[in-house]
Amino acid sequence: MKRVLILCTGNSARSQMAEAFLKRITFNRVEVFSAGTNPVSINNFAVRVMKEVGINIAQNRSKSVNEFYHDRFDFVITVCDEAREKCPVFQGSHTKIHKSFDDPASFKGSDAEKLAVFRNVRDQIKDWLTDFAERYQLI
Repeated sequence: MKRVLILCTGNSARSQMAEAFLKRITFNRVEVFSAGTNPVSINNFAVRVMKEVGINIAQNRSKSVNEFYHDRFDFVITVCDEAREKCPVFQGSHTKIHKSFDDPASFKGSDAEKLAVFRNVRDQIKDWLTDFAERYQLI
């Protein structure tokens, strides 16, 4: 079974959404994990927008990249520039991929505006991961 690690800074929104989507897209035929270089708690807006598409990430926990340091992966994906810069070297051969998505948690505005930003990033992540899974024959 292929193994994928998705990294961002806080493991609170982008990488959590990506982990959940890739599990769904690949029908759980791929082991998918997410972590952060500086983990913080799961963002409530990420939970809300994922629930809108039928995915519950409310029980997920943010994890440190250090938890996976000795694990082997087929793909290590960074979804923000900071994670790419701070990404440790993982053992074994794997494909390293970077695709930066805007940080929806950094957006300042009303709750409605924040939800719109989170939805936009959510949809971008889903579309990109669908292409990724097809390109690397994970589905």
